[in-house]
Amino acid sequence: MLLSIVVPCFNEEDVLARFHDRVTDELDRLDGAFEIVYVDDGSRDGTLPLLRELAGRDPDRVRFLSFSRNFGKEAAMLAGLRHAAGDAVVIMDADLQHPPELVHRMVALHAEGYDQVVARRTREGDRVTRTLTARLYYRAINRLVDVELVDGVGDFRLLSRRTVDAVLGLGEYNRFSKGLFSWVGFRTTTFSYENAVREQGRSTWTFGKLLNYGLDGLLSFNNKPLRAAVHLGLLLTVVALGYAAWIVGDALVNGVTTPGYVTLLVAVTALAGVQMVMAGLIGEYVGRIYYEVKRRPHYLLKETGGASRAADTRVTGESLWETVAPK
Repeated sequence: MLLSIVVPCFNEEDVLARFHDRVTDELDRLDGAFEIVYVDDGSRDGTLPLLRELAGRDPDRVRFLSFSRNFGKEAAMLAGLRHAAGDAVVIMDADLQHPPELVHRMVALHAEGYDQVVARRTREGDRVTRTLTARLYYRAINRLVDVELVDGVGDFRLLSRRTVDAVLGLGEYNRFSKGLFSWVGFRTTTFSYENAVREQGRSTWTFGKLLNYGLDGLLSFNNKPLRAAVHLGLLLTVVALGYAAWIVGDALVNGVTTPGYVTLLVAVTALAGVQMVMAGLIGEYVGRIYYEVKRRPHYLLKETGGASRAADTRVTGESLWETVAPK
């Protein structure tokens, strides 16, 4: 069995050599061949020269792809999956928060017939506020989306070849891989591991990026927010009619005792706020349709190098644009 390791990289110069040594030591203990597919997501440090060096030292087992600019981790994972030739593919980060020692366990569970082997990290060591926010988010989003998202489950997982092919067959531009992995299904098992501390640098996942990522998950797998807008509109209509009836009845019984501009101002402001929220929500969906119909590629490659595996036969003779364009 050929095992592929897909590693998205963004400014990982400080930790990449250490990661490579640890993961190759671990893979050397496995029975069967392996390859490592690094994807440089437009790094601004020395990541790309280091990848060239790693591929030059071990050209039979190491390959790299380099983007023309930073396209994001979703695009990097997609590129790695497209170029991975393995019968099974493991996706992991280069910052050593995904312990390479767990690959053995993943391969063993895959041999038992599982198509997806998912590593679920505990939240030990995380800030209390982040842990509570994450739990509330997953509890809320699982009531809305059409797939199940598990707290602590990320991209660190093993995928069988048929699972990889199924994921690659989903051609949408706005990709939320955590949801896509759950959507394709197949036989899946999950195990927990202790949260590992990032060894170098700081995470690029700011609160704003996490918030946008959470919104992507919410909007990518359901249209319930649009349905909620309809329900909210009906509710406001009923409330407005009831309030109008009460105002008319009170005026007939007691007369007009207070000016109505305060009530009018509050009502207009509240309704305007609701309308702006609904317009923004519809705009999010329309914006996603806009990006889908443009059919732009998810990424552009400026350089590739390293091992030549069976995956290359699927793109032989194609331009870089054709290689990366959505199917």
